[in-house]
Amino acid sequence: MPTITSLDPRITRAKIPSEQEQPFESKESMDQFQTFEVFVQSKTGAHHAHVGSVHAPTPEMAMSYAKEQYGRRGQTLNIWIVETSNIHVLDQSDSDFFETVPDKGYREVAAYAKIRDKVEAFKKSQG
Repeated sequence: MPTITSLDPRITRAKIPSEQEQPFESKESMDQFQTFEVFVQSKTGAHHAHVGSVHAPTPEMAMSYAKEQYGRRGQTLNIWIVETSNIHVLDQSDSDFFETVPDKGYREVAAYAKIRDKVEAFKKSQG
């Protein structure tokens, strides 16, 4: 069985078959890896945040890549990976989907700043 020889002893020790033999046959085409989106939880009770993506042949390898790429920076309690193909997004042409949502300015701080100005003006007029 002819193997690849190299100046690098690690490659020679690996006994990689030469290109004439094809022992690495796969049922699936492995020329393109899948893309996985990575979500990381940094504290107990915190939400998972999207931190990036990795390319891997299997979910197990994607988890390993995600741990190496994103889990070693700062504190990481949990990692989720999701195949990018499983994420569905709303097309921009369907923006009317949100037209029924009423104005929720009361949820913004700026809305209360306007009310505070009115209250201060009322106090001055009464005092």
